Amino acid sequence: MTDSALISPKTKFSGLFQEPEAAQAAESQYVLAALENHKRQGLELAVRARWIAMAIFAVFLVIVHPRFEVIYYIFIMALICLNGWFIQRAGRVGRSRVELLLIFIDLFLMTLGMVGPNPLIADALPLAMQYRFDNFIYFFVILAAGTMAYSWRTVIAIGVWTMAMWMVGLGISIWFTTPTPGLTEAAVAAFGADSDLLQFFDPNDYMVSLRVQEVIVFLIVAITLGVSVRRTNALLLDNAGLERERANLSRYFSPNVVDQLSQNDEPLKQVRIQNVAVLFIDIIGFTRLAAGRDPHQVIALLRGFHGRMEREVFRHNGTLDKYLGDGLMATFGTPLAGDQDANNALECALAMQESLAIWNRERRRLGEPEIKAGIGIHFGETLLGDIGANRLEYAVIGTAVNVAARLEEMTRRLQTPLVMSDALRLQAQQEMPGSDLTQGFICHSDQEVRGLDETIKVWAKTG
Repeated sequence: MTDSALISPKTKFSGLFQEPEAAQAAESQYVLAALENHKRQGLELAVRARWIAMAIFAVFLVIVHPRFEVIYYIFIMALICLNGWFIQRAGRVGRSRVELLLIFIDLFLMTLGMVGPNPLIADALPLAMQYRFDNFIYFFVILAAGTMAYSWRTVIAIGVWTMAMWMVGLGISIWFTTPTPGLTEAAVAAFGADSDLLQFFDPNDYMVSLRVQEVIVFLIVAITLGVSVRRTNALLLDNAGLERERANLSRYFSPNVVDQLSQNDEPLKQVRIQNVAVLFIDIIGFTRLAAGRDPHQVIALLRGFHGRMEREVFRHNGTLDKYLGDGLMATFGTPLAGDQDANNALECALAMQESLAIWNRERRRLGEPEIKAGIGIHFGETLLGDIGANRLEYAVIGTAVNVAARLEEMTRRLQTPLVMSDALRLQAQQEMPGSDLTQGFICHSDQEVRGLDETIKVWAKTG
């Protein structure tokens, strides 16, 4: 391990160290996944709302109109429920002609059921009366459910299509139907030809002005909801971006540190000197272990090792600084110092040993060789902050980093799995007065460390 590798850490944040095109592609994939998930959940909610609403309408219709001909309207509602299931299956992010066609069929079925003649009724009312039962309000149910799943353009399109269908149906009815004889004449005789009440009581009168008013109000509501859906989608995209950034942070920092980072404005850009506990761990004899193995097996081995060690780092409130091939570097007290940084580093090192012991028992049962690792931990002064211009790196540099790396190398010479500096032991005792941290360790005084002018005292773990 070279000095330059120790002084130039490679901890990088995903959105910062990628090339612009790669970063944008990753962000697009993340956002598309978020939108797809949002769309899928919205469609499920919309379909459930549709089924519940149609069931309520069917029961209500049977109660208020307990006649055989209501079966026709229940059949129409059943088709609308079935069509909702097809919409759920066909729905996806982006433009979908199948989905738009199914929505169009939805509105057509609604219009047909409301203003079309019921074939089960022998003595039907004048067709104009179909427009005067205020059935148009049921379109608002479809519109409201649509806001859960569709894009803002589709919501507005529902408003436009509904207006068009309703008015086309009105035009066809007026053009092709014949007024029922005698009804208009009776209304004129009762109220007079010039009476304002005539159009309200004439069964053959479609009251066109009210029909226009209905669709204008519906279109205004659709546009308003469409704008609201657009704003909601914008918030969703912003939230997806924040979640992506948080997910990237969680790859390097423990959950509590991620919480602190997300609540502060640019805390990493403040270059400062800070005491930090540094941990290095490295597989002993990895070159010999990997020799002759399939590359896929080697990668699987490293992933298994890194995954277990990373889990312990995060579990003890540490920060994953970088992977080092068959090892890793972790810091405790970054980016913000805590009151148990040295103890967390020591407990993490001991937990790493225990995790390796459990893993080795599994490997022995499978006939795989054991994994041995050396760990070095030190507490000292470091320099923290972002380095670089466009490609930023959060750097933890200084003598303390070099010392921790040398202590990890010292595990081979001292034939021990763990070496901690006396500086870390003293700091840990200050954090937890009265604790005995030397149990299970042997003191080695006057140890030379490459890069230091003076010898230091270290403690080696026994067993």
